[in-house]
Amino acid sequence: METWFWIVAAVVLLFGFVVFRGAPYVPSHRRFANKALTELYPLGKNDVLVDLGSGDGVILRLAAAHGAKVVGYELNPALVLVSKLLARGNPLIETRLADMWLAELPDDTTVVYAFAVSRDMAKLGRKVQSTANRLNRPVSLVTYGLAIEGKTPVNELQAHRLYAFVPEPALQAKQA
Repeated sequence: METWFWIVAAVVLLFGFVVFRGAPYVPSHRRFANKALTELYPLGKNDVLVDLGSGDGVILRLAAAHGAKVVGYELNPALVLVSKLLARGNPLIETRLADMWLAELPDDTTVVYAFAVSRDMAKLGRKVQSTANRLNRPVSLVTYGLAIEGKTPVNELQAHRLYAFVPEPALQAKQA
C-alpha cells in the first residue's frame, strides 16, 4: 500500500507542477486537431511546427504525418518519454524537455501550436510576436480553446484559431 502512495504522489507532483507553468495536460482530439492542420493552417513539408506544451505528442505526430518537421516543448518528463516512445524514432519529430516560456523557438519555425489557459494567452501572443520580430518574418499561431484578447484571428475552425504575427515595423527599423 505504501508503494502505491508514493507512485500516486509522484504522478500528482509531475502533473501538478506543470499546471503552475502552463496549461494542465489535456489530450488533444485527433479529429479536430487534424482538421486544424489541414483546413485552418494546411501544413506542408516546408513547415516547421512548434508545439508549446506538447504533452504526449499527438500534435507532433499529426503534423509529421503531413510532412512537416516538428519540435515539441514539454515540461513533464513522463510525457516527454511517452511522446518519444510514440514517435517511434520518426526523424521529423523532436521532443524537448524544456519550459516553453524560457525556450527560444527554432530559427526555421513557421507555425506555433498551443493550448493555453486564459492567464497565459497574452503571454503566448507576446512570445510568438517576439519570435516573428527575432526571425524578421511572419510566424503563424494556431491556438486551441481560448482567444488572444485584442488580437483578431485570421480564421477560426471550431475551437481552433489561426493568428498571424508579422515583425513589428519599429523593430525592423532598429535592426536595419
